[in-house]
Amino acid sequence: MRHSRALLLTLACLAVAATVAGLARARSGASGDGVVVITTQLGFQGGAAAGTGMVLTSSGRVLTNNHVIAGATSVRVTVPKTHRSYSAHVVGYDVADDVAVLKLDGASGLATVTRGSSSSVAVGDTVTAVGNAGGSGSITTSGGKVTRIGETISVRDDHGRVEELTDLIQASTRVQPGDSGGALLDGNGRVVGMITAASGSRRFRFDGASSNAAFAIRIAKASGIAQQIVAGRRSAVVHIGPTAFLGVSVGAVDGSSPATSGALIAGVVPDGPADSAGLAAGDVITTVAGKPVAAPSDISTILLTKKPGARIAVAYVERSGARHTATVTLGSGPPQ
Repeated sequence: MRHSRALLLTLACLAVAATVAGLARARSGASGDGVVVITTQLGFQGGAAAGTGMVLTSSGRVLTNNHVIAGATSVRVTVPKTHRSYSAHVVGYDVADDVAVLKLDGASGLATVTRGSSSSVAVGDTVTAVGNAGGSGSITTSGGKVTRIGETISVRDDHGRVEELTDLIQASTRVQPGDSGGALLDGNGRVVGMITAASGSRRFRFDGASSNAAFAIRIAKASGIAQQIVAGRRSAVVHIGPTAFLGVSVGAVDGSSPATSGALIAGVVPDGPADSAGLAAGDVITTVAGKPVAAPSDISTILLTKKPGARIAVAYVERSGARHTATVTLGSGPPQ
């Protein structure tokens, strides 16, 4: 049975700067084998974040949500049972479906998760959410029941993009920020879903409080996307390898902007691609690589189709109203 809701959720990645108390969780006996803790540094944002992942191969291939690693300038993955920590690089990601694959550097002999059948999940089934609640750095679990299947929700990311996630499993497990990318287990301890978002009793949120409903991507879908990423098959939504980087932070144009549409540059990375090409805070970007920019989110969408090192044309309007076109050599930056 399919349910559809027009909902805006803040996704389940925890900004480490926030302090979350009261992390006691209901233990269900799930072992947490193959579930790992992810921490990221957000160098261009001056912060850090935490999430969860699932080990797919003993050599260190890890499945997680895209929003867990979005904006990360460095990624570390810790195996709680052994306390071993590894640096990791992003193999690829799918913004639209909120799936990403990491590869741990120098890993071997890791315990992996056991995949179950997400197609057989039914309302009323007992499930367990396994994650890194509150960014505590340890594995936590919470038991519950499947309450709906085939859910559709809308999510907004930090770039202002709104994506629709479909065919989700909804469960009554209590989850917190930091649980994103964690495992939803069936009664036999097998993974049937990947935790991606949650809701409170009256509104959908991840604001530091516990939630009474979790949404999970079916593991069959997440694994299929992961296989496509590992195979290096790009698509309109699947990005492989390093991400092209323009080096600007942008916002919506306002009454003081020199243009009526486009993306207002709020700041530029010193010595970054845009800075080197002469763009500055206060300019409004109107086209990138020949494609019109009607809103800030358009820039990130266009850049996903480019590779680091590509030379592209960027048209912009200065604060004085003068119009220019600059040739920018894209750098390599954090995943979107």
